[in-house]
Order: sequence, then structure tokens, then C-alpha cells
Amino acid sequence: MDNELIKSCEAKAAAWLSSSVYDAATQAEVRKMLDNPDKTDLVESFYQNLEFGTGGLRGIMGVGTNRMNIYTVGAATQGLSNYLNKNFKDLKQIAVVVGHDCRNNSRLFAEVSANIFAANGIKVYLFDDMRPTPEMSFAIRQLGCQSGIILTASHNPKEYNGYKAYWDDGAQVLAPHDKGIIDEVNKVGAEDIKGLHTVLDTANPLIEIIGEEIDKLYLDKIKTISIDPEAIRRQKDMKIVYTPIHGTGMMLIPRSLQLWGFENVNTVPEQMVKDGNFPTVVSPNPENAEALSMAIALAKKIDADIVMASDPDADRVGMACKDSNGEWVLVNGNQTCMIFLYYIIKNRIAMGKMKGNEFVVKTIVTTELIKAIADKNNVEMYDCYTGFKWIASVIRENEGKKQYIGGGEESYGFLAEDFVRDKDAVSACSLLAEICAWAKDQGKTLFDVLMDIYVEYGFSLNHTVNVVKPGKTGADEIKQMMVNFRTNPPKELAGSEVVLTKDYQSLKATDNKGNVTDIAQPATSNVLQWYTADGTKVSVRPSGTEPKIKFYIEVTGEMKCPKCYAEAEKKAMQTVEAVKVSLGL
Repeated sequence: MDNELIKSCEAKAAAWLSSSVYDAATQAEVRKMLDNPDKTDLVESFYQNLEFGTGGLRGIMGVGTNRMNIYTVGAATQGLSNYLNKNFKDLKQIAVVVGHDCRNNSRLFAEVSANIFAANGIKVYLFDDMRPTPEMSFAIRQLGCQSGIILTASHNPKEYNGYKAYWDDGAQVLAPHDKGIIDEVNKVGAEDIKGLHTVLDTANPLIEIIGEEIDKLYLDKIKTISIDPEAIRRQKDMKIVYTPIHGTGMMLIPRSLQLWGFENVNTVPEQMVKDGNFPTVVSPNPENAEALSMAIALAKKIDADIVMASDPDADRVGMACKDSNGEWVLVNGNQTCMIFLYYIIKNRIAMGKMKGNEFVVKTIVTTELIKAIADKNNVEMYDCYTGFKWIASVIRENEGKKQYIGGGEESYGFLAEDFVRDKDAVSACSLLAEICAWAKDQGKTLFDVLMDIYVEYGFSLNHTVNVVKPGKTGADEIKQMMVNFRTNPPKELAGSEVVLTKDYQSLKATDNKGNVTDIAQPATSNVLQWYTADGTKVSVRPSGTEPKIKFYIEVTGEMKCPKCYAEAEKKAMQTVEAVKVSLGL
């Protein structure tokens, strides 16, 4: 290990020992690291400051500058407070919402943040217990706040926690405010944090506890997005299995399903327990089959119609349904997003609800079949960057001019409404149950609906490859991989010529004849895309929240009949494997 790096980490750690800002337990942990001959923990904890990026903070919990703890969270909140006080200086009272998920320390970090905001003269609406991220977004808009934060690491493993900052429209912070907040956070030292070690004082007029009254407003509003309540009435006994995977979804999703009229909602009892250790799963991520295994076991036992799961902060939804052989299969994020938008567009048209100014949004790495559905039905579609803040940005730009009817991304996030500005598993689960009821009304399953889409709009298989590279060395390797791809881009993938390359860092698209055109996006992003002559699309991007680089491979083709699915899938997987070889994966 680099001696210079160790020395610099030791110096940073020593500063934590010499300052009275840090509590005794923290200092004892730091001393233990310094005394340990193995400096791995010391370096990982202090080699950098946990960066307050455009999405806020996310990291492993523990002591140190590169860890989630009350000091890094406190500095983030102090920086955000400073920015709010500058930006809204003419307002009589600045206000924020503070929410949190089920993770270890989430409540502690939420209360610490509430104290700091209040110490800076900012009014705080603090939720009384864990709540879904989308409800926090809703509350910002409902209560007329200027900002809000949620303490969550979404679907990351139990060691992680995170801090996401939102703006007055209820969306995650975007330019120029993201950079402005980052600048303020970077100026904050531990000694600058106001109210850091105070105990939560609910008698303080600047701290107001909220809960049930917001729950009710939010759930009532979600009910308004139902398109076909008659189908629900006819299928109200449809068997639904739901799991919150120990997270915030348990607070509202079963309740929302009942409010929509579903009377046979079955929850997984072992996972209806709030627990930041997520004891029944390896990882609380509904993208992983393993996280849904208990729900599927219950579904088999009671012969259910649908399985749905939300991640710990209830913004993502995972689902499973029976295939044509009656076997339970997972429906991936691309397919889920496609089913939602297909249903919304098809049924709004059927019910005469379309005014002609509707639009949908997807991210650039999400399936191109959504564009085919939108185009064929004369609905405008926007492509934006990965992350729901970009979908929210498109909604904001079109506010008052066009009607948003849905948007989503391949990573299991969907938003059917515009009164929330982040992905929403509460509304998504409710709408998913309605789609299932509508399908059942016609003697179909969700799987049949998916097959109908493939037959009408073409087949597509999406496959993601995650290359994990942890720690500092991993971050350097990922950086180098992107440099190599830019310097030596692939000429072919799986034997098919690359006919178009899009580089979102330079915002230039180059075709195989060397013609260069501009890409219209509001900012640059470290993403590369290659399109081949046979319709394959490959996107590559380093993750903004985890130590990995992601490859999104989409292979397209035709599917003449529902029974042709297995053959189409097999053929597409062969192409995927060949693409992986071409990319050296």
C-alpha cells in the first residue's frame, strides 16, 4: 500500500482525535484504526471525503471522512442549510421535509439533520417514522417547502446508508442548484455544523412531526390515477402477494391496494418486519430473484395471480407472474416499464381520455420498444439520462403545456403521476394490480400481456452486465475502461457492424461514415452507446452510486406468435453472449 496515502490518512484521522467536535465513541474507533498494523480500514475510511455528489451522499456506515456518520451527514445538512438560506433569503420562512427509510441509523441521521436545519432557522417537517421516498417528494409539494431530504441507500446492501437532497418541485436537485449545494457542503468543517449534538426537541416551533395526515392526502391522490376501476371491481378477489422486504412499503402499499378495491392482498409475514439488517434476504433489491423467493413461495402456496415487491425506500417495484406453462417467472425492469406504458396508452385511448398533448419519458438505457409503442399510438416520447431527476426535469419543462402520463427506467422505477417527482412503488404497485385485474378480465395473465406487446411491436431482450470494482483501485480501473472505449471504440459487436456511436460526454453522435451530429441533452454524462446494423444497442456507464461499471445490452428481433417467445429469447441470448465476447466481458 502507498506510504504517502497511509500518511495522509493518518493525518486526517489524527485531526478527528484532536478535535472536541467528535464524540468519545467515534474517537475510540479512530484510535483503533490508527493502532492496527493493517491500515486497510484506515485508508478505506479516510482516503477521501465522502463526496456529496449530484445525487447526495451514499456510502458504507462507520467512522471516517469516507463513511456515512453523523459528521458527514451533518456537514451535508449544514451545507444545504447555507445554500437554502442564501438562495431563498427573501422568504419569511424557509421549510424542508425530512424523511427516512428502515436502515440502521436512518432515524438517527434524520433527527440529526432536523436539529441542524432548525439551528439554521429553517422550518422542518419530520416524518414520525419511516416512509417511502415518493411520499417525501409529495410532501415537499403539498407543504410548499423549498427542499427536502431522505435518509436512504435505496436497494444497496445493509452496510450502506445515503442522503438524497430534493428541490422545491419535489424532484432531486439538478443544475445549477446541485453544484451550488456541493460548493457549500465542501466549505463545511465539523466545527461549523450548528446543532449537531443537540437532542431532538419536538417543542421547538421550527420542528413539526408529520405522518398520518400526509399519508391520507398522498393515498387519496394516488387513487386518482386508476384508469379502469370497473375491472378492479370485477376482479377484487384476485390474489396478490406483496413484500416490502423489511422496508417502508409496508407503511402504505397494502393500504393503497385496499383503497383501490383489492380485497385479497397477502403479505409475506417474515418480511413485514422493519429491520435494517434485512435478515431474510442476501440483498434487499427487487432486481434480484433471491429477494422475491419468499413471496413466490407464498404465491405458489395460495395460487396467487401476481407477486410484487418494493425496495427498502419503496421507490422501485419488482414483480413476478405465471408464464404460459404456469411457472413463476420474474418480469424485469424494462418489461415492467413497457407493460405500464402500453396499458396506460392503450386504455387512455380506449376510454377517450387522450387530449393529444400527452407524453411519456424513458431513460436512454431503457428498452427501445417503448418508443415503438409511443410512436405507433402518436404519443410523444422523451429520452433522458438514467436517474429519475432527469424524468422529473422533463415533467417540469412541460408543466402547463403538455400532459405527463408515465415514465420509467430499466432499473425497476416507474412514475405514473406528476404530483410526485421521483419513482413511486406505492402508485406502481397499485397500478400493476389494476393491469393484472384488466388482463384477468380478458382471461389473460400479465405474461400474456407481455407476449401481446412482443407480437405487436417486436421482440426485445435486455441484458445487463455489472462489472464490480470496489475501493480506490476499482474506481481507477473503471475510469481507465471508459478511456479505452473512447480511444478504441468497437467496430463490430457480435459480428454486426457498429453503425452509430453516441458519446454523451461530448454530446456527439458519429455514424459509420464519419458524420457527426449533436445530441440534445441538458448536460453531459459519462455514457457511451453503440448501435449495430442488426438492431442491437449497447450502453456503457459507470454507476453513480455503486463501485461498478454497467453494460446494458439490447437485442431486437421479430416474434410472430406468443408461442415463439422461447425461441426468440434463445436466439437473442446467443447474440448477447457474442456481444460480451466482442467487448471482452
